[in-house]
Amino acid sequence: MIAELGHFALILSLCVAVAQSTLPLAGAARNHGGWMALGSAAAIVQFFLVAFAFTALMHAFIVSDFSVKVVASNSHSLKPMLYKISGVWGNHEGSMLLWVLILSLFGALIAGFGSNLPPPLRARVLAVQAMIAVGFLLFMLITSNPFERLFPPPANGNGLNPLLQDPGLAFHPPILYVGYVGFSIAFSFAVAALIEGRVDAAWARWVRPWTLLAWAFLTGGIALGSWWAYYELGWGGFWYWDPVENASFMPWLVGTALLHSAIVVERRDALKTWTILLAILTFSLSLIGTFLVRSGVLTSVHAFAVDPDRGVFILVLLIISIGGSLALYAWRAPALKGGGLFAPISREGALLLNNLLLTTAAATVFIGTLYPLLLEAVGGGKVSVGPPFFNATFVPLMVPLVAALAVGPLLAWKRGDLLGALSRLKIAGAITAVAVVLCAALTWGRPVLGAIAMGFAIWLTAGVLTEAAERIRLGRIPLRQSMARAAGLPRSAWGMTLAHIGIAGIIAGAAGATLWQQEIIRVMQPNQTMEIAGFSLTFDGIQDTRGPNYLTRQGLFSVNQNGKLVLKMRAERRNYLVGGQQTTEAAIHSTLAGDLYAVIGDSDGKGGQTVHVYYKPLVPWMWIGSALMVLGGFVSLSDRRLRVGAPSRKRAGSSPAQPAPAE
Repeated sequence: MIAELGHFALILSLCVAVAQSTLPLAGAARNHGGWMALGSAAAIVQFFLVAFAFTALMHAFIVSDFSVKVVASNSHSLKPMLYKISGVWGNHEGSMLLWVLILSLFGALIAGFGSNLPPPLRARVLAVQAMIAVGFLLFMLITSNPFERLFPPPANGNGLNPLLQDPGLAFHPPILYVGYVGFSIAFSFAVAALIEGRVDAAWARWVRPWTLLAWAFLTGGIALGSWWAYYELGWGGFWYWDPVENASFMPWLVGTALLHSAIVVERRDALKTWTILLAILTFSLSLIGTFLVRSGVLTSVHAFAVDPDRGVFILVLLIISIGGSLALYAWRAPALKGGGLFAPISREGALLLNNLLLTTAAATVFIGTLYPLLLEAVGGGKVSVGPPFFNATFVPLMVPLVAALAVGPLLAWKRGDLLGALSRLKIAGAITAVAVVLCAALTWGRPVLGAIAMGFAIWLTAGVLTEAAERIRLGRIPLRQSMARAAGLPRSAWGMTLAHIGIAGIIAGAAGATLWQQEIIRVMQPNQTMEIAGFSLTFDGIQDTRGPNYLTRQGLFSVNQNGKLVLKMRAERRNYLVGGQQTTEAAIHSTLAGDLYAVIGDSDGKGGQTVHVYYKPLVPWMWIGSALMVLGGFVSLSDRRLRVGAPSRKRAGSSPAQPAPAE
């Protein structure tokens, strides 16, 4: 009965979404206050209906109601409770319901916290948001009903993919989806602005917090997925340029460009049509990612569906949403008034360079990801586009971007002084040069690219700290006054500082892990020892034991350094009772200097065990850097100027709008 109520709630939410997508839009066109107000009420009702449906599906998983088909296919009575709950979104139907839940949540947030928006703009934004919801609710109800019954119900379920039975991946999809779906707000604002024919500083101030929120969650989701792949899959890598990984990375790249271009619109009333296009493209890439995961064109641990009929339905949605928004852009964008002018050497110019490099990088990833699929679809055969292509095309685009990141914030708005900015970076340049020489000397005989990459990381860090010191006039006024200036800086400035330092951490960690890695593969007998990176790793033997829903073979290791026992490590190979699938659990000893990483393989039948050991320098810096980026996003989001006090819109004959004072 609860499942039927959940299904009925989805049908009602579709009806509400249809009303929300039409009447407020007509009300904005006719300046009808009642119809416009309907959008907010409908958005809140739609959210509660979808939330009820999601709760009903979660209840079915928790109580192991195997009469619901999706529960029988993706759960089992022996599963721990965490994975029963995460099983709700560990499948195609449930993950689509989560997708729509987050979409409706953002609509409800606009309705609840968008009181400072002009009623016509808010009505249009909510209408566009509802149009997206209509498409995906129809998709669920027609092709992917999560409440479909199974008769007769089985005595037990098939269980969840063992690779997904991990705490990291339990939280990864919801966090990633908030980022994916959160960009729908920027898309809705962009389409609403095109319908209205107006983009100004007020519009940019309204759209920035939502973009920043989505960006922070998408950053966290990508980092969490990378961390999961690193410790769970047992191959020691953190990024393989898998098409589904790329599907989340592309909107992140364009969303980062959008975040920076919106600043130019707000500050200088420039790059307006470009910012609108970025908002459309960012969410369009999120939709393309949804298509890749659910269309059946990819086979991946990340992919949910292999049904081509569903893929056709999503493809139609893509054509309508992306094609319609781009057609509207082509029609309305030329009518938008141009903004302020600026010199190429200026803060605006630096942000524009940032945009061009990020979007070009996204284009290379897009081509490398979709070209093999398109070629195969037209009968051109199968080709493989893997890490060598992406590393050769993506990395060179990031080199000038990272180099410019340290310089751009030191340039003035409208017209900057490049030589002046570089002169303020003399100390940063000297520190970088010394660091590169030291790194090259300490890693002599290994790839020199590692020392160069570390140089870029140190250059960016030193440049960011130089900019922060310039802001508070450190060393030029008494320290107490500098600290007072630091306390008075906008939180968005500190958020930028944290995020940029986080990028430096990711660069250093990725370079160390890939260019300075040490690796040993050996068949070891009990009590044998191997040496790697200053560690002595002794194989203590094999221990067989049982987990909640799996049998496990554990390889036990003693790790010594400088003759002293550091710790005991356990690497596992798990065999799950349901389905008989096997997973690898790496043993990892992590320090700031790097990770000691051990994996056990097959037995040689003579008492020996294949052991694969890596030493990966600086890997933890990637996770620290990712956390700093997410923290920087939320610190910026806490800046009151991004949440209240949006500038008033200009009226005919009025003076330029000024930001309302923060309380």
